[in-house]
Amino acid sequence: MPAPTDLRLYIGNKNYSSWSMRPWVLLRQAGIGFQEVMVRFDSFAAGSQFKQQLQGVSPTGKVPVLQARVGAEDVAVWDTLAIAEFVAEQFPAHQLWPQDPAARALARSACAEMHSGFGALRSACPMNIEAQLPQVGALIWRDNAAVRADVARLHTLWEGLLARSGGPLLFGAFSVADAYFAPVCMRLNTYALPVSATVQAYVDRVTALPGVQAWIQEALAEQDFLDFEEPYRLGR
Repeated sequence: MPAPTDLRLYIGNKNYSSWSMRPWVLLRQAGIGFQEVMVRFDSFAAGSQFKQQLQGVSPTGKVPVLQARVGAEDVAVWDTLAIAEFVAEQFPAHQLWPQDPAARALARSACAEMHSGFGALRSACPMNIEAQLPQVGALIWRDNAAVRADVARLHTLWEGLLARSGGPLLFGAFSVADAYFAPVCMRLNTYALPVSATVQAYVDRVTALPGVQAWIQEALAEQDFLDFEEPYRLGR
């Protein structure tokens, strides 16, 4: 098991990088120590500073990537779901997956669905924590049936899991699943998409988690404006 000081997490801009948010929140909320390495977005072109900083770090040239020392070997883990599995395995006392086998299977299924699904919501509503875009959200909701379908699926998934566990989070206590869906909660906040009272209460609880609040506050402090991440605004 690597010591906490052996963990180094490379992330992108906190305001925009939903993929980076997942493992960062997972580690921070669980109280697992790590070193953060911020690789700010400038562009994703081959010669960009972003890509140059990740040379020799990430085989895909993307964030997040977790570096750890396992025994005598330095390991890079470059996928969010793989990072979650690695951290859960290395720190079993933190119980980052539910202990009940049936609940654990559901949690892994939910995370895998998030990992590969909800494409319309991701595309139409990119994460932008600093922005408040309820009018944009209203137009997206009116015009984009695929986004409405993704939100309907979120309702079915979250309400079912909360009913099964009794809350307050998807599997009772904080788990990988809550970290995985934290960026979706940020999107629902930014675009004010209509959700049920049960879903909104869950979004509020996730937003209030100390690990999520720490990410939000640091995202707000960045004060970056990247036009390629801003389909709906011309400036801050």
